[in-house]
Order: sequence, then C-alpha cells, then structure tokens
Amino acid sequence: MLKTRVITALVLLAVFLPVTLYAPLDAFAALIGLVVVLAAWEWARLLQTGARGAVLYGLAAAVVLGVSWPAASLTPSAQPLFRAAGIFWLLAAPFVLLRKPALAQGAWRIFLLLSGLVLLSACWQALVVARRLGVPFVLSLLLLVWLADIGAYFAGKALGRHKLAPTISPGKTWEGAVGGWLLVMIMAVVAILTQAFEPTLFSALAQTGLVRALVIVTVLVIFSVVGDLFESILKRQAGVKDSSGLLPGHGGVLDRIDALLPVLPLALLLLSS
Repeated sequence: MLKTRVITALVLLAVFLPVTLYAPLDAFAALIGLVVVLAAWEWARLLQTGARGAVLYGLAAAVVLGVSWPAASLTPSAQPLFRAAGIFWLLAAPFVLLRKPALAQGAWRIFLLLSGLVLLSACWQALVVARRLGVPFVLSLLLLVWLADIGAYFAGKALGRHKLAPTISPGKTWEGAVGGWLLVMIMAVVAILTQAFEPTLFSALAQTGLVRALVIVTVLVIFSVVGDLFESILKRQAGVKDSSGLLPGHGGVLDRIDALLPVLPLALLLLSS
C-alpha cells in the first residue's frame, strides 16, 4: 500500500508541478478543470445517482466550467461563485454536520447536486484566479491546507484523546485540529514577518495587519476541517471509505481536495473584503 501511495504521489507531482510552475494559464486551467470534472463524478456517486447519473453530472460540471470561464478574469470580490460557495460553507455545511440529514434522499440530494456544481466551479475559479496572481500565491494556498492536514495527523497520533466528530470521522481529534492550526500559524507568522516569496496569501494578508491576518488564517484552517468533515459525512452515508479508486493508495479526487473546496473561495473573498 505504501509503495502504491508513493508511486501515485510521484506521478501526480510529475504532472501537476510543471504545469503549475511553467505552463500558460489556459493549460493550468484545463488541467484543474479535468480534476474538477472527476471530482464532480465522485460527488454524484456519493449522492447515489447511479453510474449513468454520475457520468452525466460530470459532463454537466464540464459545461458549467466552460460557461463560467469568462468570470475567472473578474476580481475576487466580484466573483458570484465565490460568494455562493461562501454562503454554503458558512450556513449549509455546519447545519449538515450538526443535524446529519439524509443527504442522498429527496430535497437534500437535489440541493447538494446543484450546490456541488457551484462549489466545484468556485474551487476551480479560485485556483485560476490564484494562478493569475502568481505561482507563489497558488502554492501558499495549497500549503496552508497541507500543513493543517499534516499537523493534525501527527498531533492527533501523538496526543489525540478527545474525538472531534466521532459519528462522522472517528479518527479526528481536537488535539489534532489544534496541532494543525498551530503549525499553520507558525508558518503564517514566519511568512508574514519575513515577506518571503512574494506575492503569497500571507504577504497579501500582511497588508491588513498581523492580528487580522492571523484571524483570517484561523478561519481558513477551521473551514479546511469543515470541508474534510463534510466529505466524510457524504462517504459515511454512502457506505464507502473513499470517494473512488481513481488515485491508487490515495482514494479519490475528492479525498484530496475536500479541504480545498471551502478554503480557496473563502480565502480570496476574505482577502478582498
């Protein structure tokens, strides 16, 4: 399993790193668009639409991306998809995590199928906008989410005692969540004080003042956990461990981008507010 996981990671790096660093914006947008379409297929599968329904949903996502492409040139504050995604993550997602309704049935399934097109498209647009701002900016957004996840994993392994959401994701602990937050905060403080590798999310936040910047970083870390938990409840209700088997050793695409779905649009919205 470890060998498979490492090989998959190396292949993904070999594909995504050169495109992120050197490819024209259109090529970057096309590659991320493919990832989003695959994630849409997984989203529909978790909502139990059936094989044909999942394929059609993936195609619908591709159409939405194409239609929304002109909006990728807008400033973050003018992005309608960012605002719509922000409303979902601020209101609908916490409600789902607290009340745990049956998500693959009735009105909830319709709502989430419609919402999924918005959330996935907003994630794609956020990455395109971030790439337009510069490669360091893209990498800083990804680094925030990755460090939160890494810190949570190791802190949870070493210190985890109190379950964060035992009925949704039994492996997550409060200690792990705090450890992930602390690691991100250390990185944020260092990045803000040193102003290294500009322009990044942290150098942009530094212009708002250190305290406000760290509050925004904290909010983003919280919503990275919310995104992770939201996908966990979808998988738990669907009775599956992974969103798919597209990435051997890693599960599915959604398993890799679940925390990015809320963080990317919210980061750009908060930055532009």
